[in-house]
Amino acid sequence: MSAKITRRRFIDVHVLQTVPPSNLNRDDAGSPKEAMYGGVRRPRASSQAWKRATRLAFSALGIGEDQLGTRTKQIADHLAEELAARTGLAPEQAARLAAALLAPLGITASKNKAEETAYLLFYGNRQIGQLVDLVADRADDLAALDDKKLLAELATAESKNALMTGHPIDVGLFGRMVANVPGIDVNAACQVAHALATHGAELEFDYYTAVDDRQGSDSKGAGMIGRIGFNSATFYRYGAVSLHQLDTNLGDPKAAVEAAGAFVSAFVRSMPTGYGNSFGHRTMPQLVAVAIREDQPVNLVTAFEKPVQAYNGTGYAEPSASALAAEQTTIATQWGAPALWTGVTHAFTGETTTKALDTAFGAALTFPTLLDNLAAELSR
Repeated sequence: MSAKITRRRFIDVHVLQTVPPSNLNRDDAGSPKEAMYGGVRRPRASSQAWKRATRLAFSALGIGEDQLGTRTKQIADHLAEELAARTGLAPEQAARLAAALLAPLGITASKNKAEETAYLLFYGNRQIGQLVDLVADRADDLAALDDKKLLAELATAESKNALMTGHPIDVGLFGRMVANVPGIDVNAACQVAHALATHGAELEFDYYTAVDDRQGSDSKGAGMIGRIGFNSATFYRYGAVSLHQLDTNLGDPKAAVEAAGAFVSAFVRSMPTGYGNSFGHRTMPQLVAVAIREDQPVNLVTAFEKPVQAYNGTGYAEPSASALAAEQTTIATQWGAPALWTGVTHAFTGETTTKALDTAFGAALTFPTLLDNLAAELSR
């Protein structure tokens, strides 16, 4: 690969996934989130919920903690812990040094808790180590200074540079925005849409009871009762990665290709965990299609503006796949915007559906083969 990716590359990831009765992502009333689309109310799961699930899935791929990030209001505590572990400073002195190191950044403290920042800060675990590197060899001397001299001594420390180099893959992908410290912003290299049902669905409620195991035989009634909202749907999920932006964020084209592949794998295999123990809703997708484009990312949700109708006892997944294939083909022919490369994995066997998918995305591959082919194409 070249030293830097200069060609525009957008990676579109399209997923069809059927989920049984579940409450993946609840609203302020505790019911599954919904949205109106095409004049029909449909189940929805927010992009934030699926981004979080994707980030958690990175660890399952074997990606080390030093390659990942932390999102927290407690960066000062995190930094103090690492300082104490590396230098042997007492916790109180490590906390003073951590606060002084972060002071030049101008990060606003919480109004309620002075030891926390006013907002969640997303940074790399490796970047905390880079902050420690700035003072580790003189930690004892710095700790001996009074507060005023300590702040003056670290006023010119390269704290901002430590947070702007060596980004982990999740910060490189999802970015970072701090309104009052613009110098440490990272432009996100990926987009994730709200997952949306391809069809309309009704909100239902489960009225449940729990029995008190020590309740006497002459007692009546349950130990507790409750009600949980749920629905079930075939979701269309969409995510996109800007490979050239990811290369800019990570500073290494090979790392950018690997991070893009990790995103595709984690995004496809992830699932929000809302009420997971109550519904056991984890499923695998029925279709994953990937396209590489150089013009712009293209969300194919327009395939489902007209709600899909189940037919011939096939449910919603297969007609949703046919609609997705038709939309991909329309984008390529009607608008003159074909993808540079496509790949797909699915298990549909209907002749009409498979023919449409072959035309739109190519012959079906196994998911591992799809990932291998994607990496090879991105490495050209």
